[in-house]
Amino acid sequence: MEYPIKIDLKDKVAVVTGAGGILCSCLAEALAKVGAKTALLDLNEDAAKQAAEQIMAQGFIAKGYACNVLEKDSLETAHQQILSDFGKCDLLINGAGGNHPAATTENEFHHPEDLGQKKTFFDLEPSGIKFVFDLNYMGTLLPTQVFAQDMLGKEGCSIINISSMNSFTPLTKIPAYSGAKAAVSNLTQWLAVHFSKVGIRCNALAPGFFVTKQNEKLLYQEDKTPTKRTEKILRNTPMDRFGTSEELIGTLLYLVEPSLSGFVNGVVIPIDGGFSAYSGV
Repeated sequence: MEYPIKIDLKDKVAVVTGAGGILCSCLAEALAKVGAKTALLDLNEDAAKQAAEQIMAQGFIAKGYACNVLEKDSLETAHQQILSDFGKCDLLINGAGGNHPAATTENEFHHPEDLGQKKTFFDLEPSGIKFVFDLNYMGTLLPTQVFAQDMLGKEGCSIINISSMNSFTPLTKIPAYSGAKAAVSNLTQWLAVHFSKVGIRCNALAPGFFVTKQNEKLLYQEDKTPTKRTEKILRNTPMDRFGTSEELIGTLLYLVEPSLSGFVNGVVIPIDGGFSAYSGV
């Protein structure tokens, strides 16, 4: 892909968590293509390394690392490896996150007859809710604690969190994920203020509906026909389609390039085809 605006991240080191997934591997590739030495971190080491190999095959600099964003020791180990391989981090993309079936209801609206027949709000498992909050919130906070230390005293450093349009208006069925992403948006603003005196900007992308490995079963039947939820999503998306991972790239590059967004700090940008703006009528 040719970018219409010249972005030059040569000599910058970018760290991307959750980089074994569809969306964040695409973001990692975009950063590498504009010159960044890109470290791809994922709990699934094979996925991280495979994504990095695909980037390197195109002639760019990347490397995959095993990392659990919920364990600070794991983050510190990856940090030391990246320091040795590439140097100090300039750009941190906090992309690790996701939902869990244990924190998801079967019904959109509560009806008394659902009790004992469907998984309702009252059946949500505390362990599942905690997992979702930890993965999304702590999985953003802990990598920032580790890698933002590299950015102190440097110019042009940014933290980009991955929030969700759920953070603006919660979706049915997924209360833990919606709440956790709202917390990520709040943390984004907090970090923007906290680091404002030392030159580190913090902003977030808020993707709408993109098809990923995590949500594919919610959106499509086994025969690849759309589910009722997909039909409802598209009916309420003014652009009548899902987003593609490449459609996140422009906003990411805008936010990491100081010449374009040097005074942009603490914002959460929806990329959702108008979903969050549409009232349904």
